[in-house]
Amino acid sequence: MPSIDSAKILIISTDGFEQSELEFPRDQLRAKGATVHVATLDGKAITGWEGNSWGREAEADLKIADAKHSDYDALVIPGGQINPDLLRVEDSVLTLVKDFETSGKVIAAVCHAPWVLVEAGVAKGRTMTSYPSVKTDVINAGANWVDQEVATDKGVITSRNPGDLKAFVSKIVEEVEEGVHQRDAA
Repeated sequence: MPSIDSAKILIISTDGFEQSELEFPRDQLRAKGATVHVATLDGKAITGWEGNSWGREAEADLKIADAKHSDYDALVIPGGQINPDLLRVEDSVLTLVKDFETSGKVIAAVCHAPWVLVEAGVAKGRTMTSYPSVKTDVINAGANWVDQEVATDKGVITSRNPGDLKAFVSKIVEEVEEGVHQRDAA
C-alpha cells in the first residue's frame, strides 16, 4: 500500500475545468508529498473557468494519449460543465479511464466529471454522487446516486461541487493509501 508521500497522481483535463476543482486537489496532494501530473489533450497548458468567465492557466506535464495507468496510483478528473463534456468524447480519455478501472486503481471525479465515468462504463452498479444536473445521467448509467459530499465505491470516488473539495481530497488520500481495489468487471 503506497503512502501518499510516495504516490503518483494523474489529473486529466482540458480547457473549461472548474478552477478550484483542478487547483485544490493538485496543490493539496502535492503539499502532502504526492507527485501530481496534469495531462491535457494536446499536452499544452489549459485555461480554467472561474465564476462567469475564463480563469487561470494550468500547466500540463503530458498528453492524455501518452499517459499510462501503470505509471500512477490514482486518476483525478476535475469538473465544470465544459471540461468533462469535452473529455467524454475522446477515445484516449475513455481508454485511460477504463485502464484505471480494470487495474483497480483509484479514480476520483468531481462535479460534472462523473459524465466521463458514465461514458467509460464505470458507473453501472456503483454508489456515486455528482453535481445535481448530472444526477439523471448517473442514474441512467446504472449507478445508485446519493446526495452527499463524497461517495466511494471500491476506490471510485465522486463529489458534488467545489464545496466538497476538502472531503474529496481526504478520500483520495485514504483510498490511495489502501492500495489497489478489487472490482467486479464493469
